[in-house]
Amino acid sequence: MAVILHTDDSSFSRLQIGKVLKKAGYELLHADSGKAALALLAEKTPDLIITDILMPEMDGIALLEALKAQGSSIPVMVVTADVQDDTRATCLELGAFELINKPPKDEELLAAVAQGLGRGTV
Repeated sequence: MAVILHTDDSSFSRLQIGKVLKKAGYELLHADSGKAALALLAEKTPDLIITDILMPEMDGIALLEALKAQGSSIPVMVVTADVQDDTRATCLELGAFELINKPPKDEELLAAVAQGLGRGTV
């Protein structure tokens, strides 16, 4: 069973996306900021990371930058309400394999997760 780290400051979003992923058989880890995600990553190695962009303490862009600086090979996808073209370009340049709009449709989320896991696991 693949382990997914979902990073989002919205407990509602974590609950909604978590329900979809758990129903599909994934194990979940949760973090409410990029800073919390990095702390969790020091202890555990998920197979995939899903992150929001707009979060307190450390946003998703800073998280992507930190992961890139560490040389992380964990696939990262972004689920965000910030759908500006420059945000998408920045995320992809920093190594995210996909950016989808929030709230994601279940099938879109699951297809993107499958794509990310197909890229190889850590």
